[in-house]
Amino acid sequence: MAEIGIMQGRLSPPIDGRIQGFPAGCWKDEFASAREAGLSSIEWIFEKPNERRNPFGDDTGAAEVKRLSLETGVKVQSVCADYYMEERLISADGSPAPGPVAHLRWLIGRAGKLSIRYIVLPFVDSSSLKTTGQSEGLVSLLSDLAPEAEDAEVELHLETDLPPEPFRNVLDKIAHPFVRANYDIGNSAALGHDPEEELGLLAPYLGSVHVKDRALGETTVPLGTGNANFPVCFRMIDEAGFQRPFILQAARGEEGEEVSLAISNRQFIERHLSASDREQVGE
Repeated sequence: MAEIGIMQGRLSPPIDGRIQGFPAGCWKDEFASAREAGLSSIEWIFEKPNERRNPFGDDTGAAEVKRLSLETGVKVQSVCADYYMEERLISADGSPAPGPVAHLRWLIGRAGKLSIRYIVLPFVDSSSLKTTGQSEGLVSLLSDLAPEAEDAEVELHLETDLPPEPFRNVLDKIAHPFVRANYDIGNSAALGHDPEEELGLLAPYLGSVHVKDRALGETTVPLGTGNANFPVCFRMIDEAGFQRPFILQAARGEEGEEVSLAISNRQFIERHLSASDREQVGE
């Protein structure tokens, strides 16, 4: 059975009413909660709010992350770098922004020391690539950074709201094994993308998957209630040879019920993966 992890913060009450954020006051508790929910990993959030309280920033905090991971068996293999939603890596004119780029170089180095497998870089919503010049600026930036990422053994995964063909073109131009695609099932559904077409194009670069559901043009909804075509998505992801953890980034439920919702969402994925396996063997 495939490994299933969860986005950090989903096992804690929401912060300031936000659906996603670094749980600065209770991040340690999420390791035990993830274990209770039967999850294999936590995708760490590195964002600008509470940056100074994030243990990834210093060796003492990082050692505590490693200790809790070993104690619970819950791995930390990936980072969702929401920091760059506010501090954009690509400026409006398409040029790389020096300050955020220097910060990303630092984060790659930290991730390497912590044996992080990949960093997800979001280019959606406030950091969306709106022009051809911005896409070209990203190609230039990541072509420069990819060798550094490889030296640190940390992949850079792009999460974008580009249509499938332009996204594939960006990846083709960079053409580096340490620059890959993050596929967010819910975001693609909200954008109205055809998952068969999109995953067919992205398959050679598929590095990570976020599992959520969204209605067309709307926000996140409980799994199975939006426009995501999960049977097609899981079949195409399986056909791409994907063998990494699926990361739950699903809608929140009632406060205090985070662990039970995580269990239900894990079981939702497992049912779809089992159905996809049966389909593959012709049952």
